[in-house]
Amino acid sequence: MSRSSRWYKHGVATLLSFMMLPEASFHTSPAIPGKPVAEPAAASAPQNGLADDYDPRRDPGKDLAAAREEAKRSGKNIFVEVGGEWCSWCHTLARFFHEHPGLEALRDKNYVSMKVSMSQENPNRAFLSRFPYIHGYPHILILDAEGNLIRSQPTSVLEDGRSYNAKRFQKFLEQFAPKRSA
Repeated sequence: MSRSSRWYKHGVATLLSFMMLPEASFHTSPAIPGKPVAEPAAASAPQNGLADDYDPRRDPGKDLAAAREEAKRSGKNIFVEVGGEWCSWCHTLARFFHEHPGLEALRDKNYVSMKVSMSQENPNRAFLSRFPYIHGYPHILILDAEGNLIRSQPTSVLEDGRSYNAKRFQKFLEQFAPKRSA
């Protein structure tokens, strides 16, 4: 597919997604009475204060320190998603978890989640250099509560068609969950 086709498809997808916004996400412009103006929906901020998007301005070292503290306190491992706002499969992964609340609950029960931006604006080379080389995005790193790598997981093996496979994802989340004593 040519570059211009990709940009065109991206532009059409953006326009269509804008057109599908719920009516509640619009308000009347004070400058032009009666004229609706799009207002972004409030982003849901995770309770741990870590980003739930791929923000290139965030410091992943500080985020990891906060995730480690929470993981130690709660007896969880750390689920690191590396990707970017530019990455369609990263958005597919977020949508997948929202569409599978049981898997989202399983993840949140066993892991402190954080996202690391890998973008032209900020490739976070220093932070990512401590982990194995990443060949594609999104990429998942599972760390213990100390921040030590347990698993570096390409998400391509978890894909199924144009999304992810729920059974494979469940097995993955269960396999690397912290071991709890009975």
